[in-house]
Amino acid sequence: MTDPIRRQRRLQNLRQRIAAPQDAYERCRIYPCTNRTTADRGEGLNGLYCRKHIEFYRRHGSYVKRSYGAGELRPYRQRAMKWLQEQSNDLGIRRASEGVRRLYRAGGTPVEAFRLAGVSPENRAKATWAQLRKRGVDPLQVLAAWLAVDMRLLDDLQPDRHQEYRHVQVAKLIHRMAGGTHKRWEREQANGRVEVTELHKHPISRGRVLRIIGSQLAAACDGLNMA
Repeated sequence: MTDPIRRQRRLQNLRQRIAAPQDAYERCRIYPCTNRTTADRGEGLNGLYCRKHIEFYRRHGSYVKRSYGAGELRPYRQRAMKWLQEQSNDLGIRRASEGVRRLYRAGGTPVEAFRLAGVSPENRAKATWAQLRKRGVDPLQVLAAWLAVDMRLLDDLQPDRHQEYRHVQVAKLIHRMAGGTHKRWEREQANGRVEVTELHKHPISRGRVLRIIGSQLAAACDGLNMA
């Protein structure tokens, strides 16, 4: 069966499941949200949450807890980087650094951010690692991001201890480190003036790609901690 036919059948099956009666809550389970669940509205299969909280979850890895800000994590990253540099000969750090380099190598050819629309989450994750390699980001900086999220969770009075939240938080940091695509064109007009056109595009930081990046880094950093 060809891919287009298989895709068409999956879409048809999904539409049937959405249209069929479902055992769903009428209202979103996040208090005090009064929105109807996507299943109750016939707009999706989620019988617990509304569209607003589903999108929140895709961006942050939690239905209720927001992501840590870059400024909030900066002192933890600095502390982690200092420790990693001081302990750079440690076997665990060397092993984790090599794990990050393997992710860099497996990323393949870097892809410009505006060409990632419609690309699978797996390939978007590869593009992120390739971009880090292209920018020459020190693997220790990536390890510092992992440790920074760990330390922030320990200091958080109301942490989300789910692995998915941890993975999403570190992946959002990695996304920022990878940066985006920036282009600039100059064109001289007939009157002699120079017209400047700029393009700035960053990959979208939400969805499955964050879970993939986070889990890949978790595997590379297995056993790495500052204790």
